[in-house]
Amino acid sequence: MNPVMLGMMLSSLALGTTLTLMSSHWLLAWMGLEINTLAILPLMAARHHPRMVEATMKYFIIQAAAAALILFAANSNAWITGQWSINFNLHEFPATLITLALALKMGIAPMHFWLPEVLQGLDLTTGLILSTWQKIAPFVLMSQIMPVNSHMITLFGLASILLGGWGGLNQTQLRKILAYSSIAHLGWMILIMQFSQELALLALVLYILMTSATFLIFKFNSSTTMNSLATSWTKTPVLMAVTPLVLFSLGGLPPLSGFLPKWMIIQEMTKQGIPLTASFAALSALLSLYFYLRLSYALTLTISPNNLNTTAPWRLYPTTLTLPLALASSASTMILPLAPAMLALIIL
Repeated sequence: MNPVMLGMMLSSLALGTTLTLMSSHWLLAWMGLEINTLAILPLMAARHHPRMVEATMKYFIIQAAAAALILFAANSNAWITGQWSINFNLHEFPATLITLALALKMGIAPMHFWLPEVLQGLDLTTGLILSTWQKIAPFVLMSQIMPVNSHMITLFGLASILLGGWGGLNQTQLRKILAYSSIAHLGWMILIMQFSQELALLALVLYILMTSATFLIFKFNSSTTMNSLATSWTKTPVLMAVTPLVLFSLGGLPPLSGFLPKWMIIQEMTKQGIPLTASFAALSALLSLYFYLRLSYALTLTISPNNLNTTAPWRLYPTTLTLPLALASSASTMILPLAPAMLALIIL
């Protein structure tokens, strides 16, 4: 893509998200979401590959349907209450419609079926943007209308955690595995959002860090399937030694960074008097941990047949930018000691 056009699309992505975050009017928030959607479509179809074009069309149809539902719900709420303000108490019916539309935009179960198929058709860079940046604006809007229907939100959260783990069990495509990982992590976020929006924001920030590190690692090694991971150690042996730690952090194992949000979310749900929900969420997270273990096994314990020429690429100097990869990988594995400071900030 032309650098000028690429800069315009990325600037539009930033503008759309910023407009949604700063708006207190439903129409302005809807405009920000639409700018976000229209800006990422050229990035998704940049290579004119049939799979990328198909994924772009699927994404456009889903996002258009969600945007139309948001606009209809906002109009209905203005007709019922006479208010367009986001901070004004919503009527129950428009609030339910907006929650469903935002769940569809983010890919929260049971409206998650489009996300694995769309992500599978994209390259890893665009998939990274779709899995991280595109979640911010709908996430903030959903946090602003909480709590509206706590039973529905709890059901969506538990379904996302369960289906996000269950759907990734038999996958061999890395992008589909990361899509189901995204669904599971979003389930944790919306599950705690109705009780503590600060914890939900912390979970989102750490999810973005861990997912960015995983996508950048796979892009650095040009890996898109589990079979290709077996040969990655010949390219970057040091990075492949760090990658299982990043994957275990995504799974929420201590003492890695991903353990922090799950630990604090389970603790908060127990304080709110719903220990059974917390227990079900924790047990469902074991499903996600299984396919992270599969990826780690393919990385570290599988050795593919190699000759002398294929075992030496690690000696070559890398030509890609490695600073974002190093920062994201470090943050994904070593933030847990900062938990007391984060707790103090959340309490304040």
